[in-house]
Amino acid sequence: MLIIPAIDLKEGRCVRLRQGCAGDCKVYSENPVDMAKHWANEGAECLHVVDLDGAFQGKPVHSRVIADIIKAADVPIEVGGGLRANDDIRAVLELGAERAIIGTRAFTESGMLSDLVSEFGPRLAVGIDSTDGFVRVRGWVEQTSDKVLDLAVLADKAGVKTIICTDIATDGMMLGPNVRVMEEICQQVSCDVIASGGIATIEDIIALKNLNRRNLIGAIVGKALYEKGVALRDLLKVASP
Repeated sequence: MLIIPAIDLKEGRCVRLRQGCAGDCKVYSENPVDMAKHWANEGAECLHVVDLDGAFQGKPVHSRVIADIIKAADVPIEVGGGLRANDDIRAVLELGAERAIIGTRAFTESGMLSDLVSEFGPRLAVGIDSTDGFVRVRGWVEQTSDKVLDLAVLADKAGVKTIICTDIATDGMMLGPNVRVMEEICQQVSCDVIASGGIATIEDIIALKNLNRRNLIGAIVGKALYEKGVALRDLLKVASP
């Protein structure tokens, strides 16, 4: 299982939100590029970069910073936040991102997912953010009546290679991931799944690994690393086969 450090960008800085709330933000670094190099040097095999301002505004904001991160960190980078047009997806991939993550668009234009997969192939990922099992969109501020499991299955059937499932209620809270929901999703889809939200301890990684789901390929970790609640090297040891 991959352990994927998160780098969230807001106003040019590396930050973490609590439960996806833009008003509850803590700055951890004024230089996201240095932070990316740090995690790569610590052994990270992939980084998860989110343009928070892009997510809230509906269009990419931090393209230059993301380009610098991709150049500086010699590991695959997945990028999301505000990618709501084909040109935006194409642009971030041309910067060298391993995967471009769409969230809101995967919900609002779910009928077009197979077309997007045809164009972008396995480099297109779908990010599904949820609270209480229901999808949230447009920078996590809009609650929908659609179930996260239904959107995951739809994305899988459309040919999406990777889905990233974030439980907003646990995100930034360091109270552990929603293991039950992750198990349900992994049971229902054949595509790769990455867990996100609440992961804070070695025991959290063990709990995810104990699901014994081959398609659960990774876990995104944010605040716990920045608060030094757990060391990346220790998570990597537990996550390795």
